[in-house]
Amino acid sequence: MDNDVYGHMNNVVHYSLFDTAVNGWLIENGVLDIVHGEQIGLVVETGCRYFAEMAFPDLVTAGIRVTRLGTSSVRYEIGLFRNEEQSAAAEGFFIHVYVDRASRRPTPLGMALRTALEGITS
Repeated sequence: MDNDVYGHMNNVVHYSLFDTAVNGWLIENGVLDIVHGEQIGLVVETGCRYFAEMAFPDLVTAGIRVTRLGTSSVRYEIGLFRNEEQSAAAEGFFIHVYVDRASRRPTPLGMALRTALEGITS
C-alpha cells in the first residue's frame, strides 16, 4: 500500500508518518493517552514539501521539533529521512489544537505536555 502506481511512496503515506512520529513521541514521553486522556490534539492545518522520492522498502526515519507553542496549540515540524541520507526527502508540518475530549473545545496545554514540548522547541 505504501507505493503508488508511479513506484514511489504515495503522498498520503507521508502524512501518516508525520502523525505517527508526533503521536508516538507524545505517547513515549507519557503526555498523551489516546484511549483515556481528557485532552487530545486535533489537526487544524498541515502541509508537506517533497525533495526526493521514497519507496517501500526504504527505511524512513522521522525527526520532529516544535516551532510554535501557544496556549492551546502547537506547530510541529517533521523531517522524513530515507535510509542513511542526511538530507530530508520530505518535510512537513501540522498544527494541533488541544481540546477537551468530550466537549471538543480548546483547552490550555497541560503542564506536563507543555514541559515535554519545550524540550523539543527550536
